[in-house]
Amino acid sequence: MGLLSEGSPLTWPQTKALADHVRKHGITQFINLFNRVQDRKGDILKWGDEVEYIIVKLDHENKTAKVSLRAHEILAILREKEEKDPDAVRSLWRPEYGAYMVEGTPGKPYGGLLAHFNVVEANMRYRREEAAALLQPGEVLMSITSFPRLGCPGFTDPFHKPTPTEGSSQSLFLPDDVIFPGHPRFKTLTRNIRERRGEKVAINLPVFKDKNTPSPYVEDLSQYGDDGTSQSAALPDHVYLDAMGFGMGCCCLQVTFQACNINEARTLYDQLTPLCPILLALTAASPVHRGMLTDVDCRWNVISGSVDCRTRQERGLEPIPTGSGVRRIAKSRYDSIDSYLSRDGEKYNDVPLVMDENAYKQMIDAGIDPLLAQHIAHLFIRDSVSLFSEKVDQDDEHDTDHFENIQSTNWQTMRFKPPPPYSPIGWRVEFRPCEAQLTDFENAAIVCFVVLLTRTILSFKLNMLIPISKVDENMQNAQLRDAAKTQKFWFRKNITTGDSPSCCQSPTNCKPDGEYTQMTLDEIINGKEGEFPGLIPLVHNYLSNMDVDADSHCTIQQYLNLIQKRAAGKLLTTACWIRNQVVSHPEYKFDSVVSDHINYDLLKTMQEIQAGIRPCPELLGQNIITKTRDQVPETLVKAERC
Repeated sequence: MGLLSEGSPLTWPQTKALADHVRKHGITQFINLFNRVQDRKGDILKWGDEVEYIIVKLDHENKTAKVSLRAHEILAILREKEEKDPDAVRSLWRPEYGAYMVEGTPGKPYGGLLAHFNVVEANMRYRREEAAALLQPGEVLMSITSFPRLGCPGFTDPFHKPTPTEGSSQSLFLPDDVIFPGHPRFKTLTRNIRERRGEKVAINLPVFKDKNTPSPYVEDLSQYGDDGTSQSAALPDHVYLDAMGFGMGCCCLQVTFQACNINEARTLYDQLTPLCPILLALTAASPVHRGMLTDVDCRWNVISGSVDCRTRQERGLEPIPTGSGVRRIAKSRYDSIDSYLSRDGEKYNDVPLVMDENAYKQMIDAGIDPLLAQHIAHLFIRDSVSLFSEKVDQDDEHDTDHFENIQSTNWQTMRFKPPPPYSPIGWRVEFRPCEAQLTDFENAAIVCFVVLLTRTILSFKLNMLIPISKVDENMQNAQLRDAAKTQKFWFRKNITTGDSPSCCQSPTNCKPDGEYTQMTLDEIINGKEGEFPGLIPLVHNYLSNMDVDADSHCTIQQYLNLIQKRAAGKLLTTACWIRNQVVSHPEYKFDSVVSDHINYDLLKTMQEIQAGIRPCPELLGQNIITKTRDQVPETLVKAERC
């Protein structure tokens, strides 16, 4: 969730009154920080993953599965070791939005050794086992993207009832008790996003139309206490969701990289952007929402809608009065990026960019280049939606909380992260689109693949750039049902031409329309003979030039094999597998409904797969060798230091 400042949260009217104050000082803080760190260089590759988990309570007697609201209690114990000796821990734990969610990361970042790929999965397993040791009978820790019956009656343990007319979310379906209670930021965000928007958020997902699904599918929301407001926001043939918790209550898999300097960070930010929808489709894992099969496979638009604080005027639903200062804003603050940062990406910035013009001018006057200035100025069109009284007045020369307040609540597919003030941490890039996978093996495979892609891109000076508008189109197509098999995605035709960021001297001479075409996921990942090399073959080429020990080589090959087979359709995505489980259940009535019993059997099966009790070759493949050691041999660590 980003920055977790402590303090006394301000109400929305108080926060709104300070919006310009936060923006003004946030930009000043960024300029001061940039002046200190812009020439920083020589940082080595460090990287790490973030995996989010849901605590599920399985009632084997009554055949039900619910989310267990014990994250606060469990996190307090998990963090004791870090508080006592932060340098000695093998894992770090953080709160997430849901009172049933926890986030785990490695205790220390991984480095540039290929041997580190051999310990990622084992560390993920250690984290899972560490948290699982604190669970009560019937509870399981699951790395699932979404809980299928979130928002259905009685989905929490203990039971709580929604309060549609009071509280932070005022949801028909989600009680405020599902929001993590241990930090005021989460409820503050929920309340302020709703109040800034002027109404509850409204997310409408197309329902999956099975043979017995009502047509049109229209739900009577008065049974949940609706006064007619939600009914008017709900679309026919859609599953309606009305709270931040439906999106921020989903889990994801993220990877952060440290670059050697700002230019490399900008290159990685740009080059990874076209890969975001590709990895989203590849990791699709959330086809069920509020107990209904939908016609989408991913969480992205759910989260985007769940924190969409734009007013009706900003969304273009009402006219903007002349001179009001209100802007038309095309996207939610949780969405895909809107501009590239490198000089080579500039010509592909084909989407009109709304900016805070005062912030842009202030940065240009301070000597910041236009591409970075417009990126920051675009982030700063947003108001703060979470502010604490203790953080209002700051020392702009040394503090960065106002900058991070806006930066951390722009949740985009990629995040460009300056070094923290007076810190050994360098320029970083965060890769954010991936859905959480069921097993540590899958999550490790995705993480290692993305990291290997960054090394391949930099080593071979690959050029993945396509227009931002095409990335946006890909993001929408990536979420469609079975997109990994059925959709085509815009992708660059020739990524190995030498049009790399360091040697493209005349970008204006290129003709963008002829540089990209539509490809299947299989073609992008595995290649098409005579036309496109494929990302995995390029990674293999990179590895062939590296000195890889036999054990690490075996591990990496297993991971790449999983990616290749998923892309080729030989293995199912998690979303496709979940759909198959639901529609083949003996109690399924071909009406799109995922009942309590179906949900229980689904999650019980998933838990058995992640625990290694039940094989699942259609999802994972055959003869998987999992890794159990999460320590790199000291001899290799010493070699890396040298």
